[in-house]
Amino acid sequence: MIPAPIPENEKERLEAVHQMAILDTEPEERFDVLTKEAIERLHVPISTVTIIDEKREWFKSCQGVNVRENSREVSFCGHAMFSSVLFIVEDTFRDPRFADNPMVINPPHIRFYAGIRLLDQRTALPIGVFCIKDTKPRKLTLEETNIFMDIAGRVENEINRKV
Repeated sequence: MIPAPIPENEKERLEAVHQMAILDTEPEERFDVLTKEAIERLHVPISTVTIIDEKREWFKSCQGVNVRENSREVSFCGHAMFSSVLFIVEDTFRDPRFADNPMVINPPHIRFYAGIRLLDQRTALPIGVFCIKDTKPRKLTLEETNIFMDIAGRVENEINRKV
């Protein structure tokens, strides 16, 4: 397993995360609706809106798993957050970054992952990831990719919207 990277501008990124004041807040329907939509339209068992802080990935919305956070070190989202394009792992067993990851070899047995970073629109820094996960390898069709990108854009708008 290759741990998720830490960027050079981590101090500024964490400051943006904390200024958003979203960490450790209660679940909200406006995010849950979007993760549920992803599960239904993309036929996957897991979808999350993930915020990455210093040591963990924390789920603002989480469908399909019963945890609210994981270690950043083993997170898929920790890798996806630094990709400027859609980050896809079609088969985790074939990717040396994830083949022996605890979330691959133990429950929830992730075999497919797709994530796109979420930016703080004020600073343009990545603060988290919208993702989908499956327990079997797969490829996204063009139509599925478009659906995923549309939902991700709506998640990012909600994250940046002050309620």
